[in-house]
Amino acid sequence: MMQLIQLFQEASFNIKFASTASVSEKSAPLKRLGISSEILKLNDSSFDEFIITINPEIVIFDRYITEEQFGWRVSDNCPNAVKILDTEDLHFLRKARQEAFKKTGDITKANLYSETAKRELASILRCDCSLIISQFEIKLLTETFKIPKSFFWYLPLLIDEISEENIDRFTPFEDRLGFMTIGNLLHAPNVDAVLYLKKSIWPLIKAKLPNATISIFGNYAPQQIKELHNVKDGFLIKGWAESVIEVMSQARVCLAPLRYGAGIKGKIIDAVKNGTPVVTTPIGAEGIFDINTYPAVEDDALSFASAAIDLHEQKKNWLLAQQAGVKICNTKFKKSCFSEAFIAHIKELHVNLSKHRNEHFISQILQHQQLNTTKYMSKWIEEKNK
Repeated sequence: MMQLIQLFQEASFNIKFASTASVSEKSAPLKRLGISSEILKLNDSSFDEFIITINPEIVIFDRYITEEQFGWRVSDNCPNAVKILDTEDLHFLRKARQEAFKKTGDITKANLYSETAKRELASILRCDCSLIISQFEIKLLTETFKIPKSFFWYLPLLIDEISEENIDRFTPFEDRLGFMTIGNLLHAPNVDAVLYLKKSIWPLIKAKLPNATISIFGNYAPQQIKELHNVKDGFLIKGWAESVIEVMSQARVCLAPLRYGAGIKGKIIDAVKNGTPVVTTPIGAEGIFDINTYPAVEDDALSFASAAIDLHEQKKNWLLAQQAGVKICNTKFKKSCFSEAFIAHIKELHVNLSKHRNEHFISQILQHQQLNTTKYMSKWIEEKNK
């Protein structure tokens, strides 16, 4: 979301941020960025007055649940606004993989044809453009669900080019020590990854590197994660990280043993940006690394631990992994390769919105059906709350 805000600010758009979430000390400093914000109520007609007053030309929904709640109100009150869905990742894919993993341990048996899929795909089809973060997910949408590419736009996590000057400023191998991982610990895939690290991978690493430590960063750790903290074992639950750059630059290797999930993993992009080689799984690598071009993508605990030990101890291999990560990110996620084309596409949509909607009439059909279901359910809830 902050990436999108930056792209629109750079294109001189006037931005208004609105959310049902309350502001906390960890919230992004939107006011400092010159962005006004509004706290919204769920199932409340006060949103109608809010959106009419702003009268936006473009509206972005943060994930499909937000579009379900507010999309029909935007269509009712601002019918000429371009509606964009930021999927973040495909939630139905992540949820299906999670359920399959818990039942069978095999995410290839995931049932993609779920109720969540129906809701999320309907949301994608109702919007004028949906932002998809991973090429894998674009392939899934086009090949498995037969959705035309004109319904969405590929916009991955973007980074400024990692220059030779940036590389020269990376903390060198000799000045780093230990392992780390990072991630929001309200997020189920991250919780599972930490548990997997502790139970299956860390004992293998400690057997070879008895003095090794791993630092686990991430807010909102549940009790089962907090209880894993063990100084003697070198397994350190450290909570919120004030600076991602600092904690990434101090560690020699980042571990990301994700066994299910979707989208692109921000921790891996952050590690590469800071010159920290990553050991991950095929799920972690999805949309980022090709297993043929990056040397540390492993699918079992023994291979994963072996790769982690190798990168931690062998400077030559550590440097090769660092270089491979930089090359991949500069090739696939360089901001300048995406930003102008994305803004141009949004502007074109705005100018030719009627034509676009007529060519994608299924959106209007689904919008009509939503107005007869979600709309009246929301109104009923509002009356009930009164």
